[in-house]
Amino acid sequence: MGGGTVTLFLCGDVMLGRGVDQILPHPGDPALREEYVDDARVYVRLAEAARGPVPAPVLPSWPWGEALAWLEAEAPDVRIVNLETSVTRCGAFAPDKAVHYRMHPANLPALLMIRPDVCVLANNHVLDFGRTGLAETLAALAAAGLRTAGAGPDARVARAPAVVPAGGGRVLVFAIGTRCSGIPADWAAGADRSGVAYLPALTPDAADALLARVSRVRRPGDLTVVSVHWGSNWGYRVPAAQIRFAHALIDGGVDVVHGHSSHHPRPVEVYRGRLILHGCGDFVDDYEGIAGHERYRDDLRLAYLVTVERATGRLTGLRALPLRSRRMRLERAPRPDREWLREVLDGISEGVRIGVADDGVLVGSVEGRG
Repeated sequence: MGGGTVTLFLCGDVMLGRGVDQILPHPGDPALREEYVDDARVYVRLAEAARGPVPAPVLPSWPWGEALAWLEAEAPDVRIVNLETSVTRCGAFAPDKAVHYRMHPANLPALLMIRPDVCVLANNHVLDFGRTGLAETLAALAAAGLRTAGAGPDARVARAPAVVPAGGGRVLVFAIGTRCSGIPADWAAGADRSGVAYLPALTPDAADALLARVSRVRRPGDLTVVSVHWGSNWGYRVPAAQIRFAHALIDGGVDVVHGHSSHHPRPVEVYRGRLILHGCGDFVDDYEGIAGHERYRDDLRLAYLVTVERATGRLTGLRALPLRSRRMRLERAPRPDREWLREVLDGISEGVRIGVADDGVLVGSVEGRG
C-alpha cells in the first residue's frame, strides 16, 4: 500500500479438486459420479493428451506456476480468491448435481501457496459433499488460518464480511451466491442451518438488503468488496439484471464488484469511477483437454491487480497478468494470446480501454473512452 491506495489481487474460480487434487501429494478418493467420468484421474489423462505429461505428485506450488513469482513481485495488499472446491474426505455426494469437486484436506498447502487473505465460498461447489463436507471445509480453512466469506454454520456467519486489516484501514469482503450460477436453493444458510449466503434473484430489494448489511459494518475509511457468483458458464453477454444489480451496489457505496462463475473472462466495467468485474473467468482447474467451447479460449486466465484510493474507493489502476493453463500449471501467456485477450476484453468492456504494457501485462485505462 502506498500513497493512500490499496491494491487487491482478484481472480476467478480456484478449483483445486478433482484432477488437480489427484496430482498433489495427498490425492483423495478419485471416485466421481459424472455422466461420462467416474474417476478424477481421467481429467489428468485428458490434460496430458492435450499438452504433454503431467508429473505426479507435484509440489504444492505447481498449479499456480508463474503466477506466484509475479504476485510476490507485485506485493498486493489483499488477496481474494473464489475457492470453488469442497475441502473434505466426505464421500456423500450431493444429489442431483452433474459435477462434484473436492480436495483432500492434506492438500491445503497448495491453497496456502497463493497466500489468500479471503477465500470466497458462496458458490455452487462448496456443498458438493453436503453439509458434512461444508463443515469439514470450514474447519480445515479455519485451522489453516484462512478467512472465509459467503458460507458458514448459519446465515448470520455466511452473510458476514471477511475483515482484512490493510495499512491502517480495513477491507470488507462480502460474498453472495446466486441461483443463476447454479446454486441449489436448499444450499441457502438459515437461522439454524449451515450453507451459503444465497440470492434467489438479483432484485432491487436484494441489493438494498445487502447494502443494509454493508452499512451496519462499514466504518469511515473502510473499502468494501462484494464478491458475487453469478451467471452462466459461457458467453460474453451480461444480463441486464446483473448490470443493474452491480450498479445499485456501486450507487450504494460499494467500491469493487468481484464477479465470477463464467469459465472465461467477461466484460470489465468502470462505473462512476469504480470497478465491476462481471466475470473473472477460471483461474486454476482441470479443464485442459475438454472440448466444446474452444472459441472462448478458456485455457487463458487473468490475475487482476486492482488499485483503489483508500479515502474514496475510486479506481486508480487496473493491471491483469495473462496466463495460460498448460499441463495443469499456469504459465505466462505468449504474445499472440495476450493480444487476443486484449482485443476481446477491449471490445466487450465498458468505460475502460484495455491495452498491453511493455511487460506483457494488460492495463486498463481508467479515464474511460472519452
